[in-house]
Amino acid sequence: MKPTNPIYTGLPTTIFEVMSRMAKENGAINLGQGFPDVDGPEDIRRFAAEEIVNGRNQYPPMMGVPELRKAVAAANARFYDLEVDWESEVLVTSGATEAISDCLAALIEPGDEVVLIEPLYDCYLPLVRRAGATPRPVRVTPPDWRLDPEALAAAFGPKTKAVLLNNPMNPAAKVFGLDELKLIADHVIANDAVAICDEVYEHIIFDGRKHHPLMSLPGMRERTVRIGSAGKTFSLTGWKVGYVTAAPALLDPITKAHQFTTFTTPPGLQKAVAYGLGKGDDYYAGLAGDLQAKRDRFANGLAAIGFSVVPCAGTYFITADMRSVGVEDDDVTACRRLTMEAGVTAVPVSAFYESEAPRGFVRFCFSKREAVLDGALERLARWVERKEAARA
Repeated sequence: MKPTNPIYTGLPTTIFEVMSRMAKENGAINLGQGFPDVDGPEDIRRFAAEEIVNGRNQYPPMMGVPELRKAVAAANARFYDLEVDWESEVLVTSGATEAISDCLAALIEPGDEVVLIEPLYDCYLPLVRRAGATPRPVRVTPPDWRLDPEALAAAFGPKTKAVLLNNPMNPAAKVFGLDELKLIADHVIANDAVAICDEVYEHIIFDGRKHHPLMSLPGMRERTVRIGSAGKTFSLTGWKVGYVTAAPALLDPITKAHQFTTFTTPPGLQKAVAYGLGKGDDYYAGLAGDLQAKRDRFANGLAAIGFSVVPCAGTYFITADMRSVGVEDDDVTACRRLTMEAGVTAVPVSAFYESEAPRGFVRFCFSKREAVLDGALERLARWVERKEAARA
C-alpha cells in the first residue's frame, strides 16, 4: 500500500489527551486540559435548547445564520470600534481550530513561509506544513515572554505570506502590548503579507489590561483575519462555535475552504451564541473578574508552597518553574511525577515548542471550581513536604 500523508502519519497524540489519560489512570486532579469544569450561562444554554426543540434543525446558511453574523459585526464595533459588514466580512465556523485550518488552506500556497511565535498551540505547525508552507518560528520564553525585535525581523522575508498570531497567548498567558503589535504590523505591511489572528481569549484579560486586535492598527484592516470563539467567551467549549472576521478579498477563499470542510455549524447553537454576544458589560467584566480571582487564588497558593510562578496576563493558564521546588527533571518527566506522586496533572511547556524548549516549566489550567483548585494545592503542598522530608 502506498504511504499515507507524512504530516499526520505518526504524529504523536496531542499532549492534552496524553496527560488527561494519565490523570484518569492515576486518579489525579486534571489541571492539564484547558477548559472550565462548569458550563457557561444558563440563559444561553436554555436559548439553545429552545431553538433546538422549536426551531429548524436543517442546514443553515453556509456562512452562518444572519443573527450570529450580525452579532459578531456588532461586537467588533462595540468592543474595538471596528466597522464590519456582516454580509461580506463575517463567517461562522465549527470552532476556532476549524477557522485556523480554513485560513491556512485558503491563503497559503506551497513554498510560502509563515511566521509564528512559539510556544505554539499544538495545531499550528501541522496545519502550516499541510498547507505546504515553511514555518518560521520566533521564540519567547519564561519568565518574561519578551518578544525579541531582531528575531522577529529575521523571521520575515520575501517568501513570507502570513504571520499566525495567538493573542492572548496559550500557553504563555502573554497579552501583546501595542508596541509589540505595531512591530508585528510593520513587518506584515513591509512584506506584503497577511495576519491570521487567533484571539479566542480576547475577553479573558486581567489587571485592567485591554485587548487590541491587530486588525485595529493602521494599515491592517484589509490584511488581517480575526478569529473568535464562543467556547472561550461563554465557557461552552464543547459547542465548537467560532467566527472569522476579514475583508472580503480574504474572507471569500476562507469561506470556500469552510464550505468543503464542515459546510456549516448547528443553527440552534449559532442563534444562542448570537444572543450571548449581546449580553451586557457586566457579563464580560464578570467573566474576566471571576477568572482573575481564580488566577490569584491558585498563583498565591503555588507561591506559598514554594513554586516560582510566571506572571499571567490573561487566558486560563499559569506557568510554574518546577526547579523552584527542587525538581530538576525535564518538564515531561516532572509532569509525570506530579501526576503519579502528587495526584495533580499539568502539561509540560516543552510540548508547545518545536525545539530548544526552556527547561523545567509546566502549565496549570486554573479555570476550575475553587474547591478543585484548593484540592490541587493541598495535594501539591503534601507532595513538596514529603520530598523535603525525604531529603532531610
